[in-house]
Amino acid sequence: MTENSASPSPRGTAAQDEVAILASNLIRIDTSNPGDHSGPGERAAAEHVAALLAEAGVEPKIFESHEKRASVVARIEGTDPGRPALLIHGHLDVVPADAADWRRHPFGGEIAEDCVWGRGAVDMKDMDAMVLAVLRQRLAEGRRPARDVVVAFLADEEAGGLWGARWLVDNHPAEFEGVTEAIGEVGGFSVTFGGKRLYPLQTAEKGMAWMRLVARGTAGHGSMINKDNAVTEVAEAVARIGRHEWPVQHTEAAFAFAQAASEALGVEFDATDPSAVLGKLGPIAKMVGATLTHTANPTMLSAGYKVNVVPQVAAAQVDGRFLPGLEDDFYREIDALIGSGVMRESVHHDIALETSFDGDLVAAMAAALHAEDPDGEMVPYCLSGGTDAKSFSRLGIRCFGFTPLRLPSDLDFAGMFHGVDERVPVSALQFGVRVLDEFLDLC
Repeated sequence: MTENSASPSPRGTAAQDEVAILASNLIRIDTSNPGDHSGPGERAAAEHVAALLAEAGVEPKIFESHEKRASVVARIEGTDPGRPALLIHGHLDVVPADAADWRRHPFGGEIAEDCVWGRGAVDMKDMDAMVLAVLRQRLAEGRRPARDVVVAFLADEEAGGLWGARWLVDNHPAEFEGVTEAIGEVGGFSVTFGGKRLYPLQTAEKGMAWMRLVARGTAGHGSMINKDNAVTEVAEAVARIGRHEWPVQHTEAAFAFAQAASEALGVEFDATDPSAVLGKLGPIAKMVGATLTHTANPTMLSAGYKVNVVPQVAAAQVDGRFLPGLEDDFYREIDALIGSGVMRESVHHDIALETSFDGDLVAAMAAALHAEDPDGEMVPYCLSGGTDAKSFSRLGIRCFGFTPLRLPSDLDFAGMFHGVDERVPVSALQFGVRVLDEFLDLC
């Protein structure tokens, strides 16, 4: 970065002015990821981001893992290059959207009703825009961060990151040399309970166990008695899994958040039966509840080719998520539910993560939030889904989910992840810009 003599604006002023436009423009670039290479890819968005960084004096690199599947990485020198570096990562891809289901076109990027609308407004082109806005202002003013910062705008997160973060970690680990800590999605956004704002910091996330269940039986005519029916066998296994009530199990981050929410609501937290507090959490209850147990949801079925033919093979797919430190326990229970007549195959597997709620970086995030919201409280929590943190942790990087947004108490923010009418308030983006700017001074 080239130093210049420009006077600093008040905290994030220029960034606040352009962050909504940056988010809108990113949303208008369709980066739908159907889970293979049939979508538009991230190349156009990567080139757009790289141009914005280059315009601010950064030298970005574009890495293409497959045709149209591109990520951007850049390093910004800090005031103390002897300190370990920080990674700030976001993904450019989004899940597909059907415009017929939306009030506003999912790739229109409209700024209306004080919000930026469209696929990616929440997951996670909001954070991409905030990071770009903050860096562009700081670079224009010659304000370097406290330590080296590596920024990564990644492909393929919505399909597990194999062509994005994982590909970079496996093929270009030198780009992350010296990085010891990272921030990314999904955390730092406010939730309000009993009039108190909590900012959940993601310190843990569940592991992924996407499975294919296969039953093999005896093929035959549909009019005959068949006691070796593959469809029946796999259907019974799916029903057992789908109806299974998983027990609540202790993990530090999930219990810490549930306890903080209970205190805010004035409800006693019962570790063996959290239903009392979950019943008062509103829309976020589904996400919180899913971090207190393993989960396994049947999602796909396939069998047969004609109504009067009993097929030889039937299959189902299940989305399983296991708690940090309890993967073996999860698979033991799954295998018991499946039974001996069904084979289990792995479709996609990834690790669970958990780190502690302490250290200088956590203190910096908390202080930056407190500077903008003195009444808010940052608390740890566990994410029920997965992020690119799984890939970066393989390099020994300690990862957190920190996308700071102060949200209206009645906005179902969690429900808009992969949902319809996805949108983010402009004021929340501007809040996030101020927090991230402060954070880069403190980290």
